[in-house]
Amino acid sequence: MEFLRWSGEDVALWIESIGFPQYKACFTQNYITGRKLINVNCFNLPRLGITDFQHMKLISAQVRVLLGVSEPLWNRSVADPLHDDRTVFLQMKSSSGQQADSLTYEQTDLRPAPSQSQPSANTGLFAPSPQRRFL
Repeated sequence: MEFLRWSGEDVALWIESIGFPQYKACFTQNYITGRKLINVNCFNLPRLGITDFQHMKLISAQVRVLLGVSEPLWNRSVADPLHDDRTVFLQMKSSSGQQADSLTYEQTDLRPAPSQSQPSANTGLFAPSPQRRFL
């Protein structure tokens, strides 16, 4: 995950190497470092000044390849997590500060926390409140 240490100039060289030298300034002027690449996608590229839809798709795909993450499927079940563990780790790592600096993938526990309280068997999700009357 060497890209996490990239400076803005390193990112600009990378964007040039994937065939988009015209966007080097977009990345450097917006201070996009390797850590911030996790947030670069089709939603955010127009904010950087990149509005050609085909270029946006290609750059987003190259960012995902670089990061080693996949795009969530449009037809995924809502019960499935939105992102895989690597994506969640990279999102946590993209922050600045001492805690994010020292965070490693191996020490990151991404399992859901056990539930502290279980609902009673007699409670329903849509139980009417005592103040309301339904006709």
